Amino acid sequence: MLAKRIIPCLDIKDGQTVKGVNFINIKNVGDPVELGALYAEQGADELVFLDITATHEGRKTFVELVKRIAREINIPFTVGGGISELKDADALLSAGADKISINSSAVRNPKLIDELALNFGSQFVVLAIDARGDATGHWTVTVNGGRIPTDKELFSWAKEGENRGAGEILFTSMNHDGTKNGFACNELARLADNLTIPIIASGGAGNMDHFVEVFTKGKADAGLAASIFHFKEIAIPDLKAYLKEKGIVVR
Repeated sequence: MLAKRIIPCLDIKDGQTVKGVNFINIKNVGDPVELGALYAEQGADELVFLDITATHEGRKTFVELVKRIAREINIPFTVGGGISELKDADALLSAGADKISINSSAVRNPKLIDELALNFGSQFVVLAIDARGDATGHWTVTVNGGRIPTDKELFSWAKEGENRGAGEILFTSMNHDGTKNGFACNELARLADNLTIPIIASGGAGNMDHFVEVFTKGKADAGLAASIFHFKEIAIPDLKAYLKEKGIVVR
């Protein structure tokens, strides 16, 4: 079995790490480079940095920040936010990012996945999907931070993403996000059964057992979380030790 990965996620606004619920009540939680370096030291396997206000000016600031991250941090990191064409991805990868994450832009222009995979390689392309489930079990893909529903359905869109060349899927359940009640394990397991590329689970982490569940029942390859790490509710070394106790292979 491949080792499971633990991935802290850092949302960036105006050069600082922030955390809110659905972009409301945003709190500043510190310098992203310092925080990222701390997580790397504690044993995080990868990091995800998302530019949540990726305007044109924000993009330039973000590229400078990515250069700082690349200089200071020795584990792989993915960057996302506002990547809508090849030159955006090229700027971030050239600045030192290991992978780029696309979400709303890929929904609006699915060919972007093909172009990025063709130009940079599938291993550099993470397709992030934010989806919301209804009472009938239908999962609608959303854009703009889960605010706007689209005509795409989770499982078919994930499969299309894989077919177009995405190297990983980062699935966030908008139903679970911020609840701390656990991940969307049934949907994650279904994704894992349908796809051959790795699945990163996001949305709902609240305690260490949720990670055990997402790696066993949910069949996820990686577990991503933000606030539980930022607010020191769970320490990464403790989490990895607990997973090992439960027989889960971690790095």
